[in-house]
Amino acid sequence: MTMRAIEPSTGREVPDQGVSEHGVAGHEVPGPGIPGLGVPGLGVPEFEVSGHLGTGQEGTGHGQRAAGVAAAAVAVPPPGCVLSADGSYGARLAREGDSLFPERWTLDGPEPYAVPLRAGRSEEPGAEVQPMGDGRVLVRRPVDGRHAFSLLYPTGPGTGEVPLGAVVCPDGGTRLRLLPPAPCGRRAYAVAVGPRSTALWLVAGGAFGPERVAEIPGRCSGGVWLDRAGRMLSLDRETGGRTKAVVVDLERGGEVSPLLEITEESDDRVLLADPDSGLLLIRSDAPSPGRGRLGWGVLGSTLPVRFPACLRLPDCAVTPFAVQPGQALTPEGCAVALRVDGPLGSWVGVWRPAQRRMHHLPAPEGWLAGTGLWTAGGVLRLPCATPAMPCGVAVLNPPGLNPPGLERQSERGRGEDRREGPPEGRKDSPEKPELPYPEGESMTPAAPATRRPVPLREAPLGGL
Repeated sequence: MTMRAIEPSTGREVPDQGVSEHGVAGHEVPGPGIPGLGVPGLGVPEFEVSGHLGTGQEGTGHGQRAAGVAAAAVAVPPPGCVLSADGSYGARLAREGDSLFPERWTLDGPEPYAVPLRAGRSEEPGAEVQPMGDGRVLVRRPVDGRHAFSLLYPTGPGTGEVPLGAVVCPDGGTRLRLLPPAPCGRRAYAVAVGPRSTALWLVAGGAFGPERVAEIPGRCSGGVWLDRAGRMLSLDRETGGRTKAVVVDLERGGEVSPLLEITEESDDRVLLADPDSGLLLIRSDAPSPGRGRLGWGVLGSTLPVRFPACLRLPDCAVTPFAVQPGQALTPEGCAVALRVDGPLGSWVGVWRPAQRRMHHLPAPEGWLAGTGLWTAGGVLRLPCATPAMPCGVAVLNPPGLNPPGLERQSERGRGEDRREGPPEGRKDSPEKPELPYPEGESMTPAAPATRRPVPLREAPLGGL
């Protein structure tokens, strides 16, 4: 795979030094878990198979068969909007007639509002946008194997633009795409996936335009940040007909180490991670070869990966898109929002590892499907756009998220003088809506929570 960076000011090509197709800059590091942090692997699977996470063995997976039967049966379009890591800004490609233009959403104020960023041109299909932490919007414009990057920002009635340079991929088999927003908000990364290796690029936030950070043997998909500093990046790497999640350490020159390996023959992907609690949402076909299933584990735990039956919906694709933050040391208490796509359309699922059921909620009108974020208090915010309200946020208080003990403890923390009424008379969530998908049996009541963090091995997980 041959790629070149182009300086934004001079337009000249910048050769790469010390990086080859075999990954000199992104070399393999033996050993379990995440290098430099002393974090062990996730442990052995719950079902009866051999193998575990973070063994240090070289293993990766198959990119074509791991999506699972449900995902293959239902085509899932990409999310309708991209949110910054802290949820302050969003960005999307909006359409006006036949014209596509970037649009920035400001979400951290009293009311959300959108600003069009028309840079005197219509964006081409295949362009990508991503919000930065300072409110600027990164845009990637692909043209004939050349990917140009710019930062857009509003300037009164117009739009300002800062060209960052370009990455040239002369190989027709190389695909370049942006990774999810970095947690720091100051940098942005992209991966260029070639026939035999994947190049990781810093495309915004560098000193002199796009910079190649590492080259990783194998074809990589996915992309999940594992920490708040933006150092540890999980990628799903395909080599030898199998896909396994690996960790790339950006502060060690792109060192690569295994993260998720349930069995040698399984395809194991990381879909979502919460740095506060260590909760990982994964998809693997280990419990049912050839049929990808949603599961969860905890970064650094030696306990088994679990695959709850309630996350299996016939003829539906279930994709997690947001995890409740701020639940340090209690991953089983994190609320997870899931996008469900099926014959009845798309709707929202809400689930916690400690529960044995998924709550199904109708999607609000105009929901930019697959986009949303949780507050630490358990409120789900979903960006929406309709002709009557081009920029809005639907606020959902999903029912049954917190066990009674947690709710009482939360009320005590707020103070007695702030209550508008006794706990028995309060309504923390709206009336249960009509469900587009049956919820099934009610959950087993959880034991009252204590003040100490509940270790995962003591959590009410029986039957999951």
